[in-house]
Amino acid sequence: MRLATLPRYPLATLPTPLQRARNLEVALGPRCPRIYLKRDDLTGLAFGGNKARKLEYLVADALANDATTLVTEGAAQSNHARMTAAAARVAGLRSTLVLDARHGSEIAGNLLLDHLLGAEVRIVPDKIARTALMASIGGELRAAGERPYVIPTGGSVPLGAAGYVAMVAELLTQLASIGEAPSRLYFATGSLGTQAGLVVGARAFSAPFVVYGVAVEHPVATLIADGVTLANATAAMLGLRGESRSAFSTSDITIDGEFIGAAYGVPTEEGLQAIRLLARTEAVFLDTVYSGKAMAAVIAHVRGGELNPDEAIVFLHTGGGPSVFAAGASLL
Repeated sequence: MRLATLPRYPLATLPTPLQRARNLEVALGPRCPRIYLKRDDLTGLAFGGNKARKLEYLVADALANDATTLVTEGAAQSNHARMTAAAARVAGLRSTLVLDARHGSEIAGNLLLDHLLGAEVRIVPDKIARTALMASIGGELRAAGERPYVIPTGGSVPLGAAGYVAMVAELLTQLASIGEAPSRLYFATGSLGTQAGLVVGARAFSAPFVVYGVAVEHPVATLIADGVTLANATAAMLGLRGESRSAFSTSDITIDGEFIGAAYGVPTEEGLQAIRLLARTEAVFLDTVYSGKAMAAVIAHVRGGELNPDEAIVFLHTGGGPSVFAAGASLL
């Protein structure tokens, strides 16, 4: 596998902790399995989050291509945009962020940090306008003398997904040290880069767990199709596709669409309850867009008897802490 030979630019503090959530287990009752939190909210770059792992590979590629500025897109409270702006600063690059204001554009939370990091922030009204600007901004920056390196939403390309192939090996080492073989790895899934990397890594390193994505946007069928495409592209890039290895299919991409709510970025009551519960049991903060909804799935599955009390599960905390401050009193 070519993973070890891929250039990386150091951005993350690794390995991130794997912590037993004993207080949460007590709160969920005697039928609760053992719950471990994989703390990728503690990757260390600009308040942390899962994007640091992806950006290590993407920034290395940008530097190899003599880029002067990183360009990416997202919602106004995008965790990925905040971390891309931070990664650019660490690597001595500039950044341009194209952000849509579907859910507001108050300068708070992630958006406040974007400005503090000195990113060039372009706010557009919606996702359609965002797509249009992303199509032209590269040419605009080149005309101004910049050498832009464009990163799609979430860093969800094969090179970015490689960060989560590597994370599987890291997690398995931690699990082996405590003698655990969990049945599921829960996490929030949206742009599929994290999930594709996890799926490829789980196969490559013979992980015992099901990679269990909890969707944060509709439609799930499209997410699954995108996951298949990206997993296969990632495996091919890493040299993991050949005559002895079958291609990934829809059966390899597990995504639960029951906890999305109305739409992407719209909080759910179950997600808010999950945020409160984890804060008040483990002093760990989730966000309303991603990790809160994923934890809502864990809680519902425990309370619904879907998980055996004799098994273990892992919850991958993908970050998003700064958006808590933008959500404000709605979390209380």
